[in-house]
Amino acid sequence: MKLLQRYLNTFLVAVRASRWTSTCAFLLVATLAGVSPSMAQTGETKVVRIVVPFAAGSYTDNFARIVIPGFAERLGMPVVIDNRPGANGVIAADYVAKSSPDGLTLLLGGTSSIAINPGIYKSLPYDPIKDLLPVVRSGSLPFVLIVHPSVPANTVLELIEYAKKYPGKLAYATPNSSSLMGMEMFKRLASVDILSVPYKSSPQAMLDLIGNQVQVQIADYATAIPHIRSGKVRLLAVTMDQRSLLLPSVPTVAEVLKGFDVSAWNGLFAARGTSLEVATRISDAWQGVLAVKGVQERLSVMGFDVIPLGHKAFGPYVRDQIDSWGKLAREAGVKAE
Repeated sequence: MKLLQRYLNTFLVAVRASRWTSTCAFLLVATLAGVSPSMAQTGETKVVRIVVPFAAGSYTDNFARIVIPGFAERLGMPVVIDNRPGANGVIAADYVAKSSPDGLTLLLGGTSSIAINPGIYKSLPYDPIKDLLPVVRSGSLPFVLIVHPSVPANTVLELIEYAKKYPGKLAYATPNSSSLMGMEMFKRLASVDILSVPYKSSPQAMLDLIGNQVQVQIADYATAIPHIRSGKVRLLAVTMDQRSLLLPSVPTVAEVLKGFDVSAWNGLFAARGTSLEVATRISDAWQGVLAVKGVQERLSVMGFDVIPLGHKAFGPYVRDQIDSWGKLAREAGVKAE
């Protein structure tokens, strides 16, 4: 009987040790992978979802596909892209705002969905300040003013003169809030009448510009540059307040219309309530990828300027952006279609 009791005691000690070892092993793996216990659970494979507000093939989607492999490796978890285009990013932002605050659902948002929408919609299903947590900014990207080759204009001034001569004849594509705001500001400063045609994605807008269904667009550099080089669309100007390092010989719209400035940025946002620990891990992993020379080189081909901001600095930046774009929207009288 005593021998049986000794065997039983030995067995119980082994079981307890096994459980302790398993628990420690899990925590060690999570730590080495850069993942907090709240982002991973024993027996489950957690996946981080990056929600992109635009269609596959868009600038933001292409950006995500460059950064995400390294991000997943540094985070130690699978990462997938979830494209949810439509309504100038409202659909995607609202989805993330209402998601669980665990860091597993992230919005790759930016100027349109975060900074501009509050100023052009009477009401939004989400509040970018109260419902979304700025985690990390990636950087900024240039936009360009382009026209269909049938438009008899090679400069901004010539486009303005033509639009004044034929009011309402031209139409512009607006696949996002940045394009909408930019063109409405252009119309106000130039005192011209150009019709607005909304699109769900930049690729479709570009196809219709090439097909002459619309004649004017403010488009992101990456989407536009292949068609500029092929001659399918004509480049008139860049839309930032200073000339682009990528296109140093191309004038700015501001050289004709003083005060014109349209550029964009993007970054990661989580549902408000996500812990500081999780936000920091995400921010560190994202910035780690952006610091890789090979990644920066691929992004520079897209015209993207890597200027990261951690979550502490990103929050105030977002609030300033919302205020600035809101003021511009009121001055331009911009309303979402």
